[in-house]
Amino acid sequence: MNESEKCSGRESVEGTVRSVVFHNEANGYTVLHVEVASSHALRAPDEITIVGKVQAVWEGEDVKASGCWVTDKVHGRQFKADEITCLAPKSLAGIEKYLASGLIKGVGKVLAKRIVDTFGENTLHVLSHQSARLGEVPKLGRAKIAQIRESWHRNETMRENMIFGQTYGISIAKMTKIVRRYGPDAIAIIKADPYRLCREIWGIGFATADKIALSVGIDRNSPLRARASVSYTLEKEADDAGHCWTYENDLLLRANELTGIPVETIAEAAAGELAAGRIAKEGDRVYLRAYQRAEMRVAALAKRILSTDAGFPAIDSEKAISWWERKTGFTLASRQRLAIERSLGEKFSIITGGPGVGKTTIIRALVDIFSARRLEVVLAAPTGRAAKRMGESVGADAQTIHRLLKWNPVTNDFTYDEENPYPGDVFIFDETSMIDIRLAADLLAALPPSAVVVWVGDTDQLPSVGPGNVLGDMIASGAIASTRLDAIFRQDVSGLIVANAHHINAGEPLEIRRGESDFYFIRCEDPEQCLKRAIEFMTVRIPEKFGLSPLEDVQVLVPMRRNLLGTENLNFEIQKALNPDGASLVRGGVSFRAGDRVMQLRNNYDKDVYNGDTGLVKSVDPANRSLVAVFDGRPVRYDSGDLDELVLAYATTIHKSQGSEYPAVIVIIHTQHYVMLQRNLLYTAITRGKKLVLLIGVPYAVSKAIETNTVRERRTSLAERLAQ
Repeated sequence: MNESEKCSGRESVEGTVRSVVFHNEANGYTVLHVEVASSHALRAPDEITIVGKVQAVWEGEDVKASGCWVTDKVHGRQFKADEITCLAPKSLAGIEKYLASGLIKGVGKVLAKRIVDTFGENTLHVLSHQSARLGEVPKLGRAKIAQIRESWHRNETMRENMIFGQTYGISIAKMTKIVRRYGPDAIAIIKADPYRLCREIWGIGFATADKIALSVGIDRNSPLRARASVSYTLEKEADDAGHCWTYENDLLLRANELTGIPVETIAEAAAGELAAGRIAKEGDRVYLRAYQRAEMRVAALAKRILSTDAGFPAIDSEKAISWWERKTGFTLASRQRLAIERSLGEKFSIITGGPGVGKTTIIRALVDIFSARRLEVVLAAPTGRAAKRMGESVGADAQTIHRLLKWNPVTNDFTYDEENPYPGDVFIFDETSMIDIRLAADLLAALPPSAVVVWVGDTDQLPSVGPGNVLGDMIASGAIASTRLDAIFRQDVSGLIVANAHHINAGEPLEIRRGESDFYFIRCEDPEQCLKRAIEFMTVRIPEKFGLSPLEDVQVLVPMRRNLLGTENLNFEIQKALNPDGASLVRGGVSFRAGDRVMQLRNNYDKDVYNGDTGLVKSVDPANRSLVAVFDGRPVRYDSGDLDELVLAYATTIHKSQGSEYPAVIVIIHTQHYVMLQRNLLYTAITRGKKLVLLIGVPYAVSKAIETNTVRERRTSLAERLAQ
């Protein structure tokens, strides 16, 4: 608290809300103009400003606030409340204003006055308990009565839910999702088992669920709490480290550290979770059941493809390759020929290698050869950008894996599966290092057993965001034919992006040249200066020199979200430079405006938008707390309960950039990012740039990243299952 905001003594005030000046639905921060009914220790003016947090408040309501008086250097004298309690209005004028505030759909000032004139001080009681009496109000028809009754009771339930959420630190946005999931009995369901929240509601963790559980009387050592800690610990291992399983002793110790529950009690809880089918055990390995099932499905489905004959006659690879070379005038290298031979001769094959080694040329050759045989070739990749790039480089249609599988909201599952396979003869998937174990299971289940399958990817990139190491495990198993390409083809005289990617991969220093290039390094020690340089190059210098759009063509990449050079602060500062004006929709301190670049944070099958998808905000509606964003030319609406799924994306983490390629990238590598610095992180960042890479940062940090090749191993069993 600064000098101008020091408290002048703790007290409480009561009054009637005259206007809601500001209300942030995400965190409840509110500014109220209140007509004071009473105050203590200080004579207050007739109307005061109260600042604090409250989840739902309406004009005309009475409020009681406790806190202290402060003098804000901009807004003057205010009452800074650490607690605000909403009370039903008592005066007739207050009740009338309350009803006309927008609380009840279809009730304005005139109708509110007629209702209050009819029932007087009993108005609120009548609406809550005797709403049939609304027929006594003059000139009020049946349809309007039904609308008022429905709106009033819905808002009563909403108020109860929001007050419950406020008590436990759950935002309106998240409480809206909870009510959407559980319906009108949400509070009763939560109180019966608060830990359902961290299992079933995205964005709510164990700490919030645990706070509710302990507050409603669930014992600290209860089996319910112990079992929740077991499942949560396994889920956290999957989310944070990509593990599909955890050693039993580690699981018990971590759950004990989380809760303080004795290890013996947690072991009993784990046995209960095992019996309920939520977790599974193989020796001393403990899985969330979903991840064990996914691993088993991937292994079984891959073996099924390998053991089933192709649905078309064998292709003579030597003749086919010679035909393609004559047709295109292109001579393939020996490893490229080998990769094509394996893809033509094997039911399931893998092609891996870094940038510029000819993976795209091989895909193009395979599409041409298979298509010449009148075979149906299906192309797909994990992200929209990767699919678009694949289609453009090959000259054929490509789509995202999620859209290929086609989500069915009625069955809450993918349309294409083992019972209904996707029609096609040959399936080629790019950027497969991004595919996690559960998506791999759904993908392979949707393929006809007779199909020929080719996976293309770069094992030196960061692994998938989700759990598993599917591409690496498939290669390590030896069960699937794989070809690694290492000769560089895509490199012109001045091109350093590809060369430096391979230098990084080999643990070698970067190559920097004077004059025109596609790769530049700017030494910058001071974090504030790095921030300024990145914004300057993104918004002015790169657009002027290379004719690129800062909004559509230039992407800032950093290792982490927080600190001065994290995505959160970078997005705030870049937005100020690129898109500072216009109507905005605020959530959690972040303003969304028309024209902003945004990214989706989770798979939302109902909206057909997926984790990592980027789009542009088309319009915002602050009054209704909604916005429309365009993804791949398709408008998608976000209401207040969905806004936590979006973030600004002028800058994004390197992890989130996987599978995407941008005309220009600005990569910031600084000692602030020390704990994240490793070779595959820098390699992934560099390989996102298509025409230009600008690296800004500390030489020592860059060297540290190149030297650090201790990639954290993921605990998976897929390689073993495939090899069996």
